[in-house]
Amino acid sequence: MRFFKSVLYGAALLATAMTGLAQAADPIRIGFSMSLTGGLAGGGKAALLAYELWREDVNKNGGLLGRPVEFVHYDDQSNPANVPAIYTKLLSIDKVDLVVSGYATNQIAPAMPVVMQKNMVFLALFGTAVNEKFNYDKYFQMLPNGTDSAGANARGFLETAMTMNPKPKTIALVAADAEYAQNTVGAARRIAKELGFDIVYDRSYPPSTVDLAPIVRSIQAAKPDVVYVASYPSDSVAMLRAVNELKLDVKMFGGGMIGLAFAPIKTQLGPLLNGVVTYDVYAPEKTMKFPGVEDFLKRYQDRAAQAGVDALGYFLPPFAYAEMQILAEAATRTGGLDQNKIGAYIRDTTFKTIVGDIKFAPNGEWAKSRALFVQYQNVAPNDLNQFREPGKQVILYPPEYKSGDFVYPFSSIKR
Repeated sequence: MRFFKSVLYGAALLATAMTGLAQAADPIRIGFSMSLTGGLAGGGKAALLAYELWREDVNKNGGLLGRPVEFVHYDDQSNPANVPAIYTKLLSIDKVDLVVSGYATNQIAPAMPVVMQKNMVFLALFGTAVNEKFNYDKYFQMLPNGTDSAGANARGFLETAMTMNPKPKTIALVAADAEYAQNTVGAARRIAKELGFDIVYDRSYPPSTVDLAPIVRSIQAAKPDVVYVASYPSDSVAMLRAVNELKLDVKMFGGGMIGLAFAPIKTQLGPLLNGVVTYDVYAPEKTMKFPGVEDFLKRYQDRAAQAGVDALGYFLPPFAYAEMQILAEAATRTGGLDQNKIGAYIRDTTFKTIVGDIKFAPNGEWAKSRALFVQYQNVAPNDLNQFREPGKQVILYPPEYKSGDFVYPFSSIKR
């Protein structure tokens, strides 16, 4: 009888062990929405390729917590209205283990209430000042803007403007009527007043506006020294075309113009970029050779054509990869998927990533800003490869990453 009891007990132990092994081999599932169609698809597809490269790396090295990593993601079609339902499905039906955000402010904000309700850690990819509305303690932003997230898209531009001789006195502010642009231009308005600028033009336009020539004419009539623009990719292109066609006569032009960092837009605009000073996050300059970033970019660029994504991958992909590095380290160091422990670890840790050292502030933004302002210089037509080399996107700000001199006025450069 004792023999049979021992056999049964041994079988039970074996079954328990086998179940544990099976559970250990179950994949860790990371869920997110991503814009794979619509206006944000260029950035969304590039970010997804970076995620895939990270997943390949982690699975090749034994997985996360000894388990393979899988992604569960859905196309939000660049429509913020689709985002809440996606995260509800990910967390309530798909029951993913971890979540990260899609790309851009307008896609991150709608996910926040769902993520907060489920008490999930939320690493967000390139959102501006999202957490100011929520004050969520498990929100961490992958954007090098610092604690004044909205202001980072303007401060470097305006402080660079003040290095001109003579100092500029007047400024025009123009922005798309969309969340990112309005957050950004609001900060530009605040900082311009702080620095003593007289605001002579301050207008917004619908994001669907195709012809921006009337706005450029109105700016010219106001005769500002400096023009600050907050825009998304399509209107960034339309604005630059109008500025060049109408030969806008100002000392400095640019701002928080999203899209100019994307390879297809760089190639399309070519010399129209010359003289523009704009917000950026990475440029292939000698001051930005962080450990691992060049290797990552080579791998990304080797796959970019086949994946149909941005050929250079400077603006978004390195930060998407670094985001996953942070999430993986936090899960590994805390030994599991407990959201409170992962959140606490991320809050308390300085991470070494392919985009440099990252420490988060209490509001989930980077503790120290590393927002760049670059000036396009000596850009030739129809040559993508020129942007792989230093000297075309010269870093003017912040001072510790400066790689060249500010050339002005903008008007003489355009002529």
